[in-house]
Amino acid sequence: MAFLDISPRRYGSADVFQYSNCGKRLFDVILCLALIPLAVPLIAMLWVISTANGNRGFYAHPRVGRHGKTFNCLKIRTMEPAADAIFNNALEVNAEFAHEWRHSQKLKNDPRVLRFGRFLRATSMDELPQIWNVFRGDMSFVGPRPVTLGELSRYGDAANDNLSLRPGITGLWQVSGRGKVSFKHRVRLDLQYIHNISMFGDLVLLFRTIAAVFRATGQ
Repeated sequence: MAFLDISPRRYGSADVFQYSNCGKRLFDVILCLALIPLAVPLIAMLWVISTANGNRGFYAHPRVGRHGKTFNCLKIRTMEPAADAIFNNALEVNAEFAHEWRHSQKLKNDPRVLRFGRFLRATSMDELPQIWNVFRGDMSFVGPRPVTLGELSRYGDAANDNLSLRPGITGLWQVSGRGKVSFKHRVRLDLQYIHNISMFGDLVLLFRTIAAVFRATGQ
């Protein structure tokens, strides 16, 4: 599988430090201000459609952010109202589901997901409300995957590296296979991004994300 090969040594350690600590946040804020007028009407429309299924529209899931600070990662709800019960039952009665979940923490044919939700997940449009997380400073447009506390425990010695940056709406994992790669491989992709961060690399990942959205490869 091909990865980005953008070494920070090409830019100098001082440039990398300045971008990751100052320039990256400035880039996020400018992009937020540019996208909000376009994103808000679309988010409102998706929220209305989601509530028609008896959902609350938005879904806020606790994730671990920079320096270990927890925050509510926002999404458009894509699952059945009784998602937890459906999920637990599926893992109990379907050994294949249980194995897939242990392998990647993802289910290709997740029984909890609504039909409209599958479209939102395939195009990653369910993650549009995370623009608010970026504006608040919880997340970045590009970064390591936002993880739960339970997932972070599986990062081992790499946990501190993961917490050194704001998690991203998109990142190297999202454009390199997503649910098709194992959890261990996902960790390696996060570390590769963290150790090779640059503004040029972020721009490349954003353009690759746009292409992935049109290919509808999300889950």
